[in-house]
Amino acid sequence: MNKVELLAPAGDFEKLKTAYYFGADAAYVGGKGFSLRAQASNFSDEELREAVRYAHERGKKLYVAVNILARNFDIAPAEKYFRFLEEIGADGAIVSDTGLIAVARRTAPRLPVNVSTQANVTNVESVRFWAERGIKRVILARELSLKEIAQIHAAVPDVELEAFVHGAMCISYSGRCLLSNYLSGRDGNRGECVQACRWSYELREKNKGGEWLGVEEDGRGTYIFNSKDLNMIDHLGEMIESGVVSLKIEGRMKSAYYIATVVNAYRRALDAYYERGAAYKDNPLFLSELKKTAHRAFTTAYMLGDNAETVNYADSQSRGDRTFIALVLGYDAEKKRALVEMRNRFYKGDVLEVLSPTAAFNEKIAVSRLEDTDGAAVEDAKLVMQKLYLYTDVKLCAGDILRK
Repeated sequence: MNKVELLAPAGDFEKLKTAYYFGADAAYVGGKGFSLRAQASNFSDEELREAVRYAHERGKKLYVAVNILARNFDIAPAEKYFRFLEEIGADGAIVSDTGLIAVARRTAPRLPVNVSTQANVTNVESVRFWAERGIKRVILARELSLKEIAQIHAAVPDVELEAFVHGAMCISYSGRCLLSNYLSGRDGNRGECVQACRWSYELREKNKGGEWLGVEEDGRGTYIFNSKDLNMIDHLGEMIESGVVSLKIEGRMKSAYYIATVVNAYRRALDAYYERGAAYKDNPLFLSELKKTAHRAFTTAYMLGDNAETVNYADSQSRGDRTFIALVLGYDAEKKRALVEMRNRFYKGDVLEVLSPTAAFNEKIAVSRLEDTDGAAVEDAKLVMQKLYLYTDVKLCAGDILRK
């Protein structure tokens, strides 16, 4: 059985390693130019070369976003960039601009081109159009339902269909937004979006007496452009049956902890689906895990049909049920201690929870003995990024995360 690809975001090398460690089959990243996440750390050319090597050594794939809407002055450097991506063996370039797609096909014919969700592919004929131009994968617009996706797959079965499964949604049509540019001068279609849709707004009305009266959307707040977060954890079977071959998690700007939590949840849910079928949904673990990192109210968006309840009026984002406390750097089985790197303050006596792709997942560790690297006892781990020895019988691995 060909299993569906779990595709994770990575804004830098640490996040890339995190995505693969927690079970992503592939990751998508951006370079220093041509990417719609210009505010992410992103990858230099040498880092991209190393990232491709790192991925392929582990049997993983790496896609590179080249998804700006291009101007004339972008064309010549884009030609050079596509040739570079072809030369280093990137598994695909994610491109939305029709001109850049033509450039990529002409200048780097061995580089696969994945048509970006920004290209707004919403129907059979659009997919057929791209197939006739040698495109093997299309990332569908987020406005489609599973029924529409199945119709596309039936009509153009040779084209791989990629669809978002989790993460932030855009209030505009698959990201075609001018709000950031209008309010801040930073162009979202060239990677500089300030996410103005997440701001709190106040509506005002001028009455006949000349007074300005505030108008609230409702009693919960005025986040009137703020979309809920997509969450399809309970509908993986339907997505796979619709013909989707790659399930994409949004979030190149998100933290390593977010990526670890979400990828881990979807990896475990997918594995459970392939093992038990639809019964995987009987396990409440997967949804509860997704609530342990920052998120907005969840929605299935338009996947199950028309949906008028996609806006998150109450607030911009919740903190999540857990805090990232420490990153595990290694474990000494003989001394029964882990070397950890502090990320948030914790104390002797705290009980920490393990986030791991291994059997240690969700084990609890009571902090009873904690030392610095010189062997001095530590009661209060308050020094940022301090390396500490945490004594525990729980067998941890480098890359595991401790949370509280």
